[in-house]
Amino acid sequence: MKVFTEVFAKSLNKKGEELCGDSVEVVQSEDSIIAVMADGLGSGVKANILSTLTVRIASTMLKEKATIEEVVRTIANTLPVCRVRKLAYSTFSIVEISDDGKGRLFEFDNPPAIYIRNGKVVEMPRREFYVEEKRIYECDFTALPGDRIFIVSDGIIHAGVGGLLNLGWQWENVAEYLERMARKRYSVAEMVERLIETSEHLYFSAPGDDATVVGVGVRNSELVTLLVGPPADKSKDKEVVRKILESSGKKVVCGGTTANIVSRETGREIVTKLEYVDPSIPPTAQIEGIDLVTEGLITLTKCLEKLRNLANADNFTMPLLRDIKKKKDGASLLADILINQATHVNFLVGKAVNPAHEKDYFVEISGDKVKVIEEIARILKKWGKRVNVEYY
Repeated sequence: MKVFTEVFAKSLNKKGEELCGDSVEVVQSEDSIIAVMADGLGSGVKANILSTLTVRIASTMLKEKATIEEVVRTIANTLPVCRVRKLAYSTFSIVEISDDGKGRLFEFDNPPAIYIRNGKVVEMPRREFYVEEKRIYECDFTALPGDRIFIVSDGIIHAGVGGLLNLGWQWENVAEYLERMARKRYSVAEMVERLIETSEHLYFSAPGDDATVVGVGVRNSELVTLLVGPPADKSKDKEVVRKILESSGKKVVCGGTTANIVSRETGREIVTKLEYVDPSIPPTAQIEGIDLVTEGLITLTKCLEKLRNLANADNFTMPLLRDIKKKKDGASLLADILINQATHVNFLVGKAVNPAHEKDYFVEISGDKVKVIEEIARILKKWGKRVNVEYY
């Protein structure tokens, strides 16, 4: 069984600090995803530097198949120990899930991870061992579609201490809150967002500590194949049409000429919608067997703008995601498919100059199509999507 793992993270800085003392790093290997969250001792610049070093060391070494013992030893020998408090300068939690669902969790001095399955918090059987006199907790598990794992720094479970809540929010309360949201079918991204918002409320918008939430969601893989532009060699028309029709998952065709090629090769009619949902974006169309048919470069560029806004946000932002899901223009529909539905994206990009763009100016614009696709691919990869681009 192949699964796809997505990771969302968000942080609150301690009041008065420009940098967060918690750091998160997410890396993909060939067959797995690794998420590391570290909490630097104290706050501010020093804590940020030490937690950043921790996540970079751990994620890089694990990606190269180092053992957890090697990782801990490297961190222990790289970062100092506080002489006064006799504490390590950075704690950490690591979760790694492979494409077959096999997972590992390692924790050092962070609050225990919260594992939710079927709307309920489930116990994670941990074993403890020592490396460089540091007690590490380890758990092996098999992740199933629908499972969620949440890693929180102690700034989350201490939220409200001495204020609304004498002893802070506490781990059990956080777990119960996440459990309620899971039963209401909130997405992982929404759960992370709401957990951070609630923590900030408990701190009266003046956090007494850095607070971080990392949400890990497991879902079934979903491939989306996009045919963009006609092939440079017309003899390849039949091949690319066959390729998109035989692909599993959702199918998207971008460009009027491209849609005509699909219609010609399949004998299926193009039904164009005349309504402009957004005056700046051309209407979509319909072809039997294709999930979405859009205009070409204008729609792709508008889609890229929406993806850039998301990429420039703090990891993600729910208002932007909701705005994309709400709108029905071609660019928003395409962005929704790529961000909210696809786990794997395969671009079939034709490099022919559109016959409608024969003037020099339009030839240049047609060449920009490749640049647009490449930037969309880069942003999707940043979001953890598995992306492949083929040129024809």
